[in-house]
Amino acid sequence: MKTLITPLQVLRLAFGDGEQLPPETVAETDIAGAEQRHIVPVVGRALYEKLLAGSYPDFRNEYLAAPAALFTRLAIQPRLDVRTGQCGTSAPKSAWGQPAGETALRALRQGLRTQARTLLRRAAEHLRAHRDEFPEYDPENDILNRCTTDGGFVQIR
Repeated sequence: MKTLITPLQVLRLAFGDGEQLPPETVAETDIAGAEQRHIVPVVGRALYEKLLAGSYPDFRNEYLAAPAALFTRLAIQPRLDVRTGQCGTSAPKSAWGQPAGETALRALRQGLRTQARTLLRRAAEHLRAHRDEFPEYDPENDILNRCTTDGGFVQIR
């Protein structure tokens, strides 16, 4: 499965230095799902296919890698917060750590979502400002040109 970033890039870009996770924590399907849900509606299918084929590596690395990683983390975070085993689903608990409360989890998700959306808007602004460099980009198909949510408000353009 082709994706714009690798699982190791997700771990490097979306998790802090103290958040040590094994590489198998992130699957390519997690990344592909996040890209389909968040990146493709902005850049469009044609440009996305070119990016997957290796075109525009600077744009991919400088503008899309971080939001793709953050959206991937946002998608897998609930799976990291609970464990499923023979006895069902439980929150991890040890002698040196307690599971985060619902308020902390909600704040983490909101912070990840805000940062990812901000960086994706930055990528969209770059595409609009440099349309001649990206002939596959069609601003009419960019969802951010039609609808955004800011501060809890949906804005239709």
